[in-house]
Amino acid sequence: MVMDALRALLSAFFGTLGFAILLQAPRRSWIPASGIGAVSFFLYWLLCLIIPESLALFCGAAVGAALAQVCARKMRMISTVFHTMAIVAFVPGLALYRLMAQAAVGEYSSAAHFGVSAMISIAMIALGSSVGSHLSRRRKHT
Repeated sequence: MVMDALRALLSAFFGTLGFAILLQAPRRSWIPASGIGAVSFFLYWLLCLIIPESLALFCGAAVGAALAQVCARKMRMISTVFHTMAIVAFVPGLALYRLMAQAAVGEYSSAAHFGVSAMISIAMIALGSSVGSHLSRRRKHT
C-alpha cells in the first residue's frame, strides 16, 4: 500500500514535469506545477479508495485548481500554466481511446459505456476546476 502511494505520487510528479517540458512552460514553474499535479493526483488516488471515482476527480481537480491559483499569485505568473499542469494527470485518455477502439470494431454498446465514463470524468474535472478556482480567489471587502 505504501509503495502504491509512493508510485502514484512520483508518477504524477514526473508525468506532470514531462508535460510541462513538452508544453514549454516557463522553467521556473516546472517544479511547483509538478508538485501541484502530484498533490492533486495523490489526493484523487487516496479518495478513490473510499468514495466514488467521479467525486474523487472533482475533489482532486478542485484542490489542484485552488493550489494553482495560489501558486500563480505567489510567483506572479498566469494561472493557466499551473492549472493545466494540475489537471493533466486526470485526463481520461484511456477511456477515450477505448471508446474509439470499441467503435472501430463495431462494439457500440461498449463504446457508449466508455464514452459516458469519459464524459463524466471530463465534467467532474471541469466542475472541480471551476469550483477550486472560484474558492481560491481573494475577495475584496468594501
